[in-house]
Amino acid sequence: MDDARGIARVHVAAWRAAYRGQLPDDLLDNLSVDARTARWKKLLSDPSGGTRAFVAVDDGEVCGFVAFGRSRDADVDTRSVGEVFAIYVHPYAWRHGIGRALLTIATNELEREGFDEATLWVLETNEPAKRFYESQGWEDDGGRKVDERPNATFREMRYRVALD
Repeated sequence: MDDARGIARVHVAAWRAAYRGQLPDDLLDNLSVDARTARWKKLLSDPSGGTRAFVAVDDGEVCGFVAFGRSRDADVDTRSVGEVFAIYVHPYAWRHGIGRALLTIATNELEREGFDEATLWVLETNEPAKRFYESQGWEDDGGRKVDERPNATFREMRYRVALD
């Protein structure tokens, strides 16, 4: 929970940089570090929620994070499938191996917890993220979802990887 504000800063900065041109500018411009901090504090302090997180730190500041736990998807066996809920790296630290390290930590932890597979959701239009996940052995499993919000439509696809 002590890292909630650092996670929120990374979350907002990464969304603004990664999703510009994929999501409406007004949505990205109006993201609030304070609001994200409150959400992350709540998520990380709720032991029944099952969300675990790891952070990457550079010079005393959070520069990346990964959050994961039991899959939230209704169409999978939640006893054997874990999920990476979020993975973001601050734009200044992109392409330094931090995302790869965080993804490895999350999948190793999910495997240690007894999950056989892991999934994650990515915007269908986010080509750099899709290339990244595919380079790490993740594959599109055909899952799709559409999240209609007042100011944006999120069209997402699901990736999956076997944990060994």
